Amino acid sequence: MKNFLALVIFLFIGQTIFAQELDATVEVNYEQLPVAAKERLGNFKNQIRDYLNNAKFRQQPWEGDKIKCSFNILFSGASSDIGYTAQLVITSQREIEGTPRNSLMLQILDNSWQFNYEKNQSMTFNQSDFDPLTSFLDFYAYIIIGFDLDSYYRVGGSDLFSKALEIAVKGGTGKFAKGWQSESATYNRRVLVDNLLNAKYQQFRSDYFDYHYNGIDLFYSDDKEYAMKNIAKLVYNIEKVKDQIDPRSVLMKVFFDAKAGEFAEYLKEYPDQNIFNILKKIDPPHTAKYDAAVESE
Repeated sequence: MKNFLALVIFLFIGQTIFAQELDATVEVNYEQLPVAAKERLGNFKNQIRDYLNNAKFRQQPWEGDKIKCSFNILFSGASSDIGYTAQLVITSQREIEGTPRNSLMLQILDNSWQFNYEKNQSMTFNQSDFDPLTSFLDFYAYIIIGFDLDSYYRVGGSDLFSKALEIAVKGGTGKFAKGWQSESATYNRRVLVDNLLNAKYQQFRSDYFDYHYNGIDLFYSDDKEYAMKNIAKLVYNIEKVKDQIDPRSVLMKVFFDAKAGEFAEYLKEYPDQNIFNILKKIDPPHTAKYDAAVESE
């Protein structure tokens, strides 16, 4: 009996310590590629999915459910038998505590992925060396996990964002540097992690925690009024520092692309409806959503 209990405890601890963080789905579109290139990529989708779901991206134990995320890959070209270009849409979700609902955490379009791939090549998680294929996946795994941790612990994702920055630095020095170097663009990987680790955005990241943990997680409870205050607090604090933040901030774009719909939903009953005028000022691209929220009242 003791041996049986020991085995159960070992298995439970082992699952806790070594549990992977991601529950990723992968979709791949090869339509723009020639037939020969499509054939070489026959097992690519399964390999990417297995890599993301089997890798352990943190040394610390992972508590809770795996993070549901999706990687939608659209190949845009093949420059040789092993060279490819593609764009990727990444999304991730987080459960809203005590409900069957999910919160959209990320919705990113990255259109500058370049890498080499040989048919059925092995994919190994390696934090030391840069590989334009697997390091790209590692980068987004760190971003996904970091945003998830930021929503449960105040600036809890910093270690993951630092690892993502290390990848971006390494990626910016080689022949696959596009997207890894800081450049003026609507979206840029290096600028995203620079924003996340910049002191200017630490208040935002603290408010991001309250938005989720003390906001939407409590919205469907008896603390709805308190929840709305914490959701609104983030909006007011962004307005206060708007002039100090780059108006083209990649972090703000990534945040509002994911959260504009939630603001429209969760603040419809907020006592001060002027908050939607503030949202339109700090997030002009989603003005239509905010106008629709006001008109629905």
